[in-house]
Amino acid sequence: MNAPEKLPAAPEPHVMKTYGRLPVALSYGRGCWLWDTEGRKYLDALAGIAVNTLGHAHPKLVPALTEQIARLIHSSNYYLVPLQERLAAKLCELSGLTNVFFCNSGLEANEAALKIARKFGHDKGIDRPEIVVYEAAFHGRSIATLSATGNTKVQAGFGPLVEGFVRVPLNDAAAIENVARTNPNVVAIFLEVIQGEGGIRPTTVEYLKEARRICDERGWLLMLDEVQCGMGRTGKWFAHQWAGIRPDVMPLAKGLGSGVPIGAVVCGPRAADVMGPGNHGSTFGGNPLAMRAGVETLRIMEEERLLENAASVGALLKRGLEHELAGVAGVVEVRGQGLMIGIELDRPCGVLLGQAAEAGLMISVTADRVVRLLPALIISRDEAAQIVAILCPLIKEFLSAPSE
Repeated sequence: MNAPEKLPAAPEPHVMKTYGRLPVALSYGRGCWLWDTEGRKYLDALAGIAVNTLGHAHPKLVPALTEQIARLIHSSNYYLVPLQERLAAKLCELSGLTNVFFCNSGLEANEAALKIARKFGHDKGIDRPEIVVYEAAFHGRSIATLSATGNTKVQAGFGPLVEGFVRVPLNDAAAIENVARTNPNVVAIFLEVIQGEGGIRPTTVEYLKEARRICDERGWLLMLDEVQCGMGRTGKWFAHQWAGIRPDVMPLAKGLGSGVPIGAVVCGPRAADVMGPGNHGSTFGGNPLAMRAGVETLRIMEEERLLENAASVGALLKRGLEHELAGVAGVVEVRGQGLMIGIELDRPCGVLLGQAAEAGLMISVTADRVVRLLPALIISRDEAAQIVAILCPLIKEFLSAPSE
């Protein structure tokens, strides 16, 4: 496929200044590579923040979406949407759960999960249901998901926050046991299997099993936010599957549509019938274009064995980073699983975002001091080696520079 004609970068004087953007205007992409409007080339180790599962302009995805656009983009949920049933059936097959609600984003999926938990509590006769949430968690920027989020920096200026949340530290089973003993209003546990915005912090297998046990004993919902860590990113379809458990509620988004906006809430038997007609809805959620994107994404992932690729190339990438950064003063830890990797430094490192772009590499910095890598699941071993070769010298140079 030929590259599109070079386009000038458009000014954006009327766009709200809600993002601290780099001076880079992207024009097009192919696989794990991007080009800007000036013709400069970048290795994409971010994939739109875990969104572009199949990379850019995948040769199987593009014609499928083109065909769907020519057929039907949107229809109201007043009517049956056959592609919803196809995608829902596949998600239930892969997860072992039973029912799906479709929306447009991770925020919306998490908001729906919170509503399910509250109604679940009200149906049990609890007037003020509460949900266990976590320090350093991130679930979105609506008022409710912001309230569930454990980051005072992103909450600042938006109070009063929504009540009904009990916050505990991650991977501390005793804290959950204490909540269970002392708070009769708790109806659910809500956690990310790997905290993304919180700095690529995994929940341990042991803790996930304990959370499942406690929820079963107490009749709570176990709600696992897989918006960022799901969809094959860790080498299994969903990150919680490494622990051999199943949640009651699982919000998904990001990589499910390979760039087309989509969200989903997948529920098991304990939660599947909590919502009824009129309790929740979405104008755009479950539209035929997004559903086709989800169906095709899952099909291509299976055909191209991308879970295996995520596991093997992710392990190679992590080993390469660990080897190159071993013993480097200022490197705290390299952690993560599959193609969800964080490199924690001992100081804020936001400047690396621009430095990496200058060197031809797209990355992210989250939680102030964690370099985050979330490349497309199609990434090759050679491209993973290139990430290491570009990034590690930048980190070393940054850490060796005198502090200001």
